[in-house]
Amino acid sequence: MWEDKLNPPTPSIYLENKRDAFFPPLHQFCTNPSNPVTVIRGLAGALKLDLGLFSTKTLVEANPDHLVEVRTQLAQPTDENWDLTGTRKMWRCESSRSLTTIAKYAQYQASSFQESLREENEKKGQKELSDTESTSSENLVRRRKGPFKHIKFGTNIDLSDERKWKLQLHELSKLPAFARVVSAGNLLSHVGHTILGMNTVQLYMKVPGSRTPGHQENNNFCSVNINIGPGDCEWFAVPEPYWGVMNEFCEKNNINFLMGSWWPNLEDLYEANAIGWCNNIAWNVGPLTAYQYKLAVERYEWNKLQSVKSIVPMIHLSWNMARNIKVSDHKLFEMIKYCLLRTLKQCQMMKEALVAAGKEVVWHGRTKDEPAHYCSICEVEVFDLLFVTSESNSRKTYVVHCQDCARRGSSDLDTFVVLEQYKMEDLMQVYDQFTLAPPPPPLPSSSS
Repeated sequence: MWEDKLNPPTPSIYLENKRDAFFPPLHQFCTNPSNPVTVIRGLAGALKLDLGLFSTKTLVEANPDHLVEVRTQLAQPTDENWDLTGTRKMWRCESSRSLTTIAKYAQYQASSFQESLREENEKKGQKELSDTESTSSENLVRRRKGPFKHIKFGTNIDLSDERKWKLQLHELSKLPAFARVVSAGNLLSHVGHTILGMNTVQLYMKVPGSRTPGHQENNNFCSVNINIGPGDCEWFAVPEPYWGVMNEFCEKNNINFLMGSWWPNLEDLYEANAIGWCNNIAWNVGPLTAYQYKLAVERYEWNKLQSVKSIVPMIHLSWNMARNIKVSDHKLFEMIKYCLLRTLKQCQMMKEALVAAGKEVVWHGRTKDEPAHYCSICEVEVFDLLFVTSESNSRKTYVVHCQDCARRGSSDLDTFVVLEQYKMEDLMQVYDQFTLAPPPPPLPSSSS
């Protein structure tokens, strides 16, 4: 039936040993565009990963006062999303935000488990009564869910500090390179600064019903998710080509696809959610492939049209890739080279126009590990030429603008200072030296 094609089985690969985890075809399979999602089972056992380092008990012992963002949500059925009264299914996913500590959330997780055991015992006592209920009353229950109790989901717990989380981060370095937080072949390792939750690890502490609302990964980068347990967790994913359909559903329900909090209705889409008491860890990776780069750039341009900040500064990243990486894939090379050419041309034309208009361009340079800059008004990435207000410049605290927003505030740029971060000669040298590398030698056959 055609309906089956809407919910195909997810490829599930079982690893038996460390050699399996580092087998090159596994990397190729997971980064193949035709396999948008892959479940890898037995990975922790094959690599002898100590996932106990991420257990609630160990986390409390390591850093009990570490901050946890808490999302208070309704304990919904795992595949549905209802309003507060339980009378109407909806797309909007409501949650309120607060902060707590790992130690306090651990207490909540434990008390939630105890409460669930009590409820389970009560249900067993009521089972005979429910078995004798009429069909009509069962239909009524199906039509009306709830009212739902509130639950707390510990989300976006930052594990980026290598001093506080040394043991945990070292354990993850055992992963194969394509899944590692940091590796030479991971585009996000070449950004040159921290992007929380993307090139750093985040932890999620859950009770049953905890859900991360629907979203598309920042700039379409790949996501690595590891369930720590002890309970199960389900992830639901939609292949990238369907994002337009999801966007249309969100628009029909008056929700912003990129920035809003939503959860699809089962009547519209198949959906699944987290079950069990468990912790997860997650981060993003960028395979060094033409497909990944293309998706990231496409989302970067779409974000500009939608006035949404691109978490990954693709221009800054592209120049760092040209400096750091040898690219042998012709398609990837052409796309990066085009990005360099376009930005080089824009920078040169902008600088010439400023000088011709009598506007001084002040050399500023860049400090080590300095993040990419974004316009404080429209949040577009600003590369090389930063338009900053005179007041902020005098205090050495720069409020950056792009040229368009700066000219809207002052058409002749009288109230702005223009800072230059790169010498044109240096950019031209990077551009010229970025050439197509020879292809790598073929992999040895399995027989050898």
